[in-house]
Amino acid sequence: MHYEIQNILSGTQQVSHTTLIHATLNYLRRGKATSEMVAGDKHYKNEEAKIIIEYSHKNNLFVEVLDVNLFISEGAEQKVYLKEDKFVWKLNDTIYYESWQDYFCNLLLNNYFFPDTAYELKGFLLIENILYAVVVQPFVKANQKTDLSKVKEFMLANGFLNTKNNDYFHPILGIILEDLHDENVLTNNDILYFIDTVFYIKNKL
Repeated sequence: MHYEIQNILSGTQQVSHTTLIHATLNYLRRGKATSEMVAGDKHYKNEEAKIIIEYSHKNNLFVEVLDVNLFISEGAEQKVYLKEDKFVWKLNDTIYYESWQDYFCNLLLNNYFFPDTAYELKGFLLIENILYAVVVQPFVKANQKTDLSKVKEFMLANGFLNTKNNDYFHPILGIILEDLHDENVLTNNDILYFIDTVFYIKNKL
């Protein structure tokens, strides 16, 4: 699994809906401006945003503004829109991540571990000079309350240890997965669906 995930993050192995994610991530990694800075530097993420904007202009990746009538919720990190009762569109400004590269790695890890709720990157949107990634995910309607003990059991079966509250860590892979509370993990017919994951890579794979 270690090498499989390494290949997915590097782009040498594909999982669901990753073509544009990998393309954007690789463009960022080649970016001269960010290569001269250190991730975590207060200007690093701003430089990444400039590179993504440039890339989006070159490749026509800016999406149209979504219909406000489709809006269903908004949190600290993202705005959510419902489309045709089958998909949700999510606008994410990566506030929870040190870098845009970390956010794209989160998408790739989600799609590897939870293919039923895989994200597809559709493009980008600028709202009041703030850059948002626009992703699409299958819409899941919960018909049961999520039992967090079953989430813990599922995570343990997949090598993740519960560190505190609803946060988990995979000691072999060096992957952190946070905030698996009952709003981010839904239950439908006894099946768990992870709809809002927050993955971090503690150690380089």
